[in-house]
Amino acid sequence: MDRIVVRGGNRLEGCVQASGSKNSSLALMAAALLAAGETRLRNVPRLRDVEAMLDLLGALGAKARWIGDHELAIDASAIHNLEAPYDLVRKMRASFLVLGPLLGRFGSARVSEPGGCAIGVRPVDQHLKGFEALGSKVRLDHGYVEATTAGLRGGRVAFDVSTVNGTQNVIMAAALAAGETVLENAACEPEVVELAEFLNRMGADVRGAGGDRVTIRGVEALRPVSHEVAGDRIEAGTLLCAALATGGDVTVTGVDSADLDSTLDKLREVGAQIEVSPTQVRACVDEPLRGVDVVTAPFPGYPTDMQAQLMAVLATVQGESVITERVFENRFMHVPELQRMGAEIALSGRTAQLRGVSRLMGAPVMATDLRASAGLIVAGLAAEGETIVNRVYHIDRGYERIEEKLRSLGGEIERAGS
Repeated sequence: MDRIVVRGGNRLEGCVQASGSKNSSLALMAAALLAAGETRLRNVPRLRDVEAMLDLLGALGAKARWIGDHELAIDASAIHNLEAPYDLVRKMRASFLVLGPLLGRFGSARVSEPGGCAIGVRPVDQHLKGFEALGSKVRLDHGYVEATTAGLRGGRVAFDVSTVNGTQNVIMAAALAAGETVLENAACEPEVVELAEFLNRMGADVRGAGGDRVTIRGVEALRPVSHEVAGDRIEAGTLLCAALATGGDVTVTGVDSADLDSTLDKLREVGAQIEVSPTQVRACVDEPLRGVDVVTAPFPGYPTDMQAQLMAVLATVQGESVITERVFENRFMHVPELQRMGAEIALSGRTAQLRGVSRLMGAPVMATDLRASAGLIVAGLAAEGETIVNRVYHIDRGYERIEEKLRSLGGEIERAGS
């Protein structure tokens, strides 16, 4: 099994391009099931999660293939299987997003309950609540969700919690439902907005995405389109944190800076100098950084997917910091690994208290989930000596060639076999 080997101490400098958004790509790939014909997606990252979704689409009968390095062609004209099996869905939670499109277009679907990173309880009850509100019968059967309908109809869905995938799944089902659907307490993340824009280009009528009230007026059919996936805001934030951890100066291109507002606000509070334009962000350090308090929250709050990376930065800055995790209850699994590197962190429930140390020390560490692995790499870049990050398959789920990008900025980092 591969490992990432990091030798810390180098200041990161330069310009690097963000890959396409993993989370948007997965939702858009699922949405391609809504239309007969060939959908084209450009700027799709080459990731384990994307490959897993391609396998799932193929199992359903879609003809999905790469055209070059970062363009996908998905032809959903001949879907012949409405069951998404456990062996495929268990690899990542986003696989569950095929349920909404299959139900909306074909009136039936059987999808395994999903897997993914063990960062906390992420039940699919809000998805099912939405489908039932649209007139679907939903049944749980030995680890599978079976949904059937004689015809979806518009309805009102008030989500009990903000759920990105739940919002996306119900929007996709409602796009082909008869009448009007209103979603209350909808997730506001940029990935929801991009999906809505994509569906509207397919002929859907989705309004209000980006706010907590979304209205969908169902149409009879959708058509395939071509679309370029937005840049990955979490990858961009990770690269900016790497710049801060090493006292560097890094510009990330190919990303909508407005999608990074909450992350950039916190990096400014830490003491970074931030410059933005519509499609790029520069972060540099010209004075000692300082501790801050951080509370994760759904968009537009500080993203939980950026918590581990910022913790790695705060582990070596002056003063004390407090990080409160309010999205997932089990997202501090990287803390023991940072402690192995010399970080002073005390945990109490969903709160981590940090006292900055002068220097982290390289050590063998174990990645426990996707974003934890990114945080450990950031820590390794700032540490003295060699850090070996094991379980690299986690990072390959969400970061394309991260070692090459960091090496282009001056980081001493490589992939090695076990």
